[in-house]
Amino acid sequence: MNSRQRAYLRSLANDHEPIFSIGKAGVTPELCAAVSDALEKRELIKISVQKNCPESVRDYCDMLAGRTGAEPVTVVGRKFVIYRRSKEKPVIELPR
Repeated sequence: MNSRQRAYLRSLANDHEPIFSIGKAGVTPELCAAVSDALEKRELIKISVQKNCPESVRDYCDMLAGRTGAEPVTVVGRKFVIYRRSKEKPVIELPR
């Protein structure tokens, strides 16, 4: 993913609210499955990380993106955005 595509996805994510929250339990297999399902339906999701988490927000972003096959888009404060193109019905068309 190049910087133009990442900027485009960041602009789309501005209107999104976080749909998942990572707590002190961290990234569980159940969370990974739920995020993977959400990525298939929405392609672009925002996730928040609570203050009581032992690892950094960037670590959680990379961990969750790696486990779901997604691309990290941005990390801002205690929130991050990841993207994965839908296999069934792609909606977001990335610029070249």
